[in-house]
Amino acid sequence: MSTYKKEFGTAVQNFAGDYTGAVEGQLWYNSTATSFQFRSVTTVGSWSTGGSLNTARSKIGSFGTQTAALGAGGSANNPGVTNTELYNGSTWTEVNDINTSRQSLSGFGTQTAGIVATGGNPPGPIQGGSTLTESWNGTSWTEVNDLNAAKAGAASAGSVNTSGLIFGGDNGVILVATNESWNGTSWTELNDLNTARNNLGGAGTQTLALAFGGEPPTGVTESWNGTSWTEVNDLNTGRKGIGSCGTQTAGLAFGGEIPGVTGATESWNGTSWTEENNLSTARFSLAGVGSQSAALAFGGTTPTTTGATEEWLGAGAPATETITTS
Repeated sequence: MSTYKKEFGTAVQNFAGDYTGAVEGQLWYNSTATSFQFRSVTTVGSWSTGGSLNTARSKIGSFGTQTAALGAGGSANNPGVTNTELYNGSTWTEVNDINTSRQSLSGFGTQTAGIVATGGNPPGPIQGGSTLTESWNGTSWTEVNDLNAAKAGAASAGSVNTSGLIFGGDNGVILVATNESWNGTSWTELNDLNTARNNLGGAGTQTLALAFGGEPPTGVTESWNGTSWTEVNDLNTGRKGIGSCGTQTAGLAFGGEIPGVTGATESWNGTSWTEENNLSTARFSLAGVGSQSAALAFGGTTPTTTGATEEWLGAGAPATETITTS
């Protein structure tokens, strides 16, 4: 007869908390929760509640992963703020502020090495957007070379601080389609989006990116191949102020304004969008980081400013189950 020990070569192990190294089907005893748990795989993607931001705000610059995220700046019911917070998978911690207060920023990188750029601060001198770029080294922010074109409400793509893309937005007067690439030192103008818009979503890298949604409420989706943008299949629900993350072939779009507030979540498979389970808290102008299988949504407007944080586990992602008896 097959036994657990025979299959896995060991008896049930004891861990104080979640056993992150467990494989599918593996059983362990959680001495902290005093219960037996096992690793399963999710069959349907869904959102769960995480720890709230210390400062509720919307239009935040963000980068990182679900368990190691950063949120900088934003709007706490106007004007823009300088607050920076780090997420460790359960709680947010306040750290050193960005140098220039602003909202509607764009960001890319990791929790210890990232970039935030653009943003406005009405009714101040950068109300129509800015070219400002700041670099994060895990401890503090440093101003680096500016963008070529001032804007706010742009989208971004990139997973490291030396290679990123920022596209779309507005300059306080008109919507723009401009697209710029960061090489770790300076910005270079590249081919524009086909459709000018702001408050759109973005996913991917400097050479393989996806742009979707935006203002006016639209479902338009464009794919970037490193040289030019190509229109592909639209979102099912056109919206602006969208949260986003993922890659060019595995993106995630959540929340937004239709103009009514929505919690709609959609996943992209490289060809088309599929409707998923909604956010628990419908909102727009929210931040998003992570991947299609493990994402983080935080902040936004409900229509009041919120610090709510939600964690997404997509279908096929590992999950922890607790064995119960009755």
